[in-house]
Amino acid sequence: MSKKRGVTFARRAPDIVTEELVAVLSSKASFEFKALFEIIFRNLRERNAASGGEDMLRLRVYEKLQSLVSQGAVTRTATGIIKKYKGVAARLLVLKAEMKALRVDWKKRVLAKAALA
Repeated sequence: MSKKRGVTFARRAPDIVTEELVAVLSSKASFEFKALFEIIFRNLRERNAASGGEDMLRLRVYEKLQSLVSQGAVTRTATGIIKKYKGVAARLLVLKAEMKALRVDWKKRVLAKAALA
């Protein structure tokens, strides 16, 4: 007997962690993960978007970073045990445009929902 597939979770809001990663990695600098996370964490705290504890946020940032590496938007260079991450400008521009469109669509939905209420 086969199981029915359940409803999967779909993120309803734009992903703030990925937005911050793309913003930081858009610079021409390369970062080690620890330094990159400190910048992201500070930026998210300023936006009041760092929730769930620092350890969980560190895992989320690392997962998002690895996702960007697998998409080809970030290059990882390893020299010995040190890994540095650097953004690929052309791919990050495409990601920025996609996220901007998603953010605009999200704001329209929120405003429409507010108008109905």
